Amino acid sequence: MFDFFHREQRSEQTIDPSRIPPGQVVTRKWPVLHYGNVPTVDPKTWDFRLFGLVQQPVRLSWDEFHELPRTTIHCDIHCVTRWSRLDNTFTGVAVKDLLERVQLQPTAKFVMIHAENGFTTNLPLDDLLRPNVLLADTHDDQPLTPEHGWPLRLVVPHLYFWKSAKWVRGFEFLATDRPGFWEQYGYHMRGDPWKEERYS
Repeated sequence: MFDFFHREQRSEQTIDPSRIPPGQVVTRKWPVLHYGNVPTVDPKTWDFRLFGLVQQPVRLSWDEFHELPRTTIHCDIHCVTRWSRLDNTFTGVAVKDLLERVQLQPTAKFVMIHAENGFTTNLPLDDLLRPNVLLADTHDDQPLTPEHGWPLRLVVPHLYFWKSAKWVRGFEFLATDRPGFWEQYGYHMRGDPWKEERYS
């Protein structure tokens, strides 16, 4: 199953083993994995919503979102299917900058990430607020392809990559945790690769 990862594996002399979570194999490729079809997105009707436990819901149009400050991060990414890709560069809007547009209620502790095609995934608010968590539209200096989440994907580098949902459309702030799409099918509620939190 993972032969093509091994063929692409980098020389052991160039990899710091402390960067590789247990059970992972390094690849130069970026495999395309998702459930369902790649959605067709029209920027004229696209929006991004911040709702739930907020003082006032916020909706940003395509143009309004792209007026937000731009941030670049460098990170490694780790998929629950056991591949890791090192030295990625993502550019987009830092979540912390986006959340300056909304006032959260004190009871907000979790976030449901909403994406195209009804896909969802859940995160503790503390994980979403880390400084390197990004809403990205660019990878390695190139626009994201639709297969990798264009026009916008969440990037949460410290968790397994299914938490970095593609085609993101909104954040719903919650008082209690609630399973998203894959979590309802047995994936872990948090997904820390260093603890191998693959499944519940």
